[in-house]
Amino acid sequence: MAEYRAGFVSFVGRPNVGKSTLTNALVGEKVAITSSKPQTTRRAIRGIVHRDHGQLILVDTPGLHRPRTLLGERLNSLVQSTLGDVDVIAFCVPANEPIGPGDRFINEQLDQYPRAKKVAVVTKTDATSKSKIAEQLLAVSELREWAAIVPVSAPEGDQLEVLVDELLTLLPESSQPLYPAETTTDEDTSERIAEFIREAALEGVTDELPHSIAVVVDDMVEREDKDLLEIYANLYVERDSQKGIIIGKGGARLREVGATARAQIEGLLGRKVYLALHIKVAKDWQRDPKQLGRLGF
Repeated sequence: MAEYRAGFVSFVGRPNVGKSTLTNALVGEKVAITSSKPQTTRRAIRGIVHRDHGQLILVDTPGLHRPRTLLGERLNSLVQSTLGDVDVIAFCVPANEPIGPGDRFINEQLDQYPRAKKVAVVTKTDATSKSKIAEQLLAVSELREWAAIVPVSAPEGDQLEVLVDELLTLLPESSQPLYPAETTTDEDTSERIAEFIREAALEGVTDELPHSIAVVVDDMVEREDKDLLEIYANLYVERDSQKGIIIGKGGARLREVGATARAQIEGLLGRKVYLALHIKVAKDWQRDPKQLGRLGF
């Protein structure tokens, strides 16, 4: 009988290479928000994958990048502290983009974590041709000696079980699972709700805005008179002009954000929700240590 194995695997890579999408596909439910905007992930989000012969605890980290703000520096140090503790680092590179300076920068950083085994994951194989995938696999293999190289498509579910099996073989043996069988994430509910709201706010906004949005759930109130959970949340931006963008003409944009987020939250909680969103300006919060602390960074 195969030995039971359990441990921690961290996905790293440039922003927007499909780490969160891959995490969600492997876990089988949405534990990390996704967006076409870079640096969508701001925390080390744990997703738990259960198999009969093992358990993967996936740590989806913010994308490693050369930071331009204090928030950027804190996100990078979060990634670095996470990588010091994991059993396997899975370096994600998209199949449809050539390896660039950002990928090489991250590959060099991996040398700082000799304890962790290194795996390469070529993502987004559904977005390009077989010959381009073959070229990318060869290019990735030349970066370093990998314990495994696995091409995958998270949206198509292609090769995901192959990846799970490869990762499990690299984990330490364990006498028992590290998390109970029904657990899919260790994030608390208010954190997941705040992330769903931020994801909805990110859709369709201009490029400079995504980094400026932070969300804090202020209060959750059970309505005794009807089966309803009231959720009050604040969206923080850095400037008054950004506040206008999120609210939109006649409040249309904010209503859309609220409706999208509410549908996700009701799916998560399995019940009706009333969601009240307020926009606040926290001037230049990405560069202000006090405000970063208040916003949970």
